[in-house]
Amino acid sequence: MRISGNFRGRCVLALGLMLLAATTLLADSEIYTFGLVRIDGKPTPLAFYQGKVLLIVNVASQCGYTPQYAGLEALYEKYKDKGLMVLGFPANNFGGQEPGTDEQIKTFCARKYNVTFPMYSKISVKGADQSPLYKFLVKEDPSHTGEIKWNFTKFLVDRNGTLIQRFEPAVTPEDPQMVAAIEKLLQERATQ
Repeated sequence: MRISGNFRGRCVLALGLMLLAATTLLADSEIYTFGLVRIDGKPTPLAFYQGKVLLIVNVASQCGYTPQYAGLEALYEKYKDKGLMVLGFPANNFGGQEPGTDEQIKTFCARKYNVTFPMYSKISVKGADQSPLYKFLVKEDPSHTGEIKWNFTKFLVDRNGTLIQRFEPAVTPEDPQMVAAIEKLLQERATQ
């Protein structure tokens, strides 16, 4: 079978366009490259949530903002069927406010706040042992670059894996601006 030069050229062009699109998607979706372990010990990389809107939060059990667990759970319950994933990352970087083990944290969250959204194993969100995920979030944050200031800093990521907005700890999960930003992203479809 003989292939014409014109057909071959179109195939090469199509292949080139597919490679360019794949490279663009990978560049926009770097967040999905992070392999992480859930609080129950199960490896669950962020790629598992590809196509979802993510709200990534560094949490702590003994913080003045700890009651925000209730608001985060309410957000998750209200919007999970529309594509929102709240992801909790316990961290002990601020005033020793998360001293517990993963098992203790998991038990606390379930008993005190009925948390059902995914919780991950305890990590560091700043300093020499900062998690690669948080190095990425701080570097990529378009509006508030710089180190995490305290527990319950929230990062909002769209369905394509692009970091959209950062909310500081004092912004509660019920804040109208946060809810509006989440609802807007939930209405958008992933381009992947």
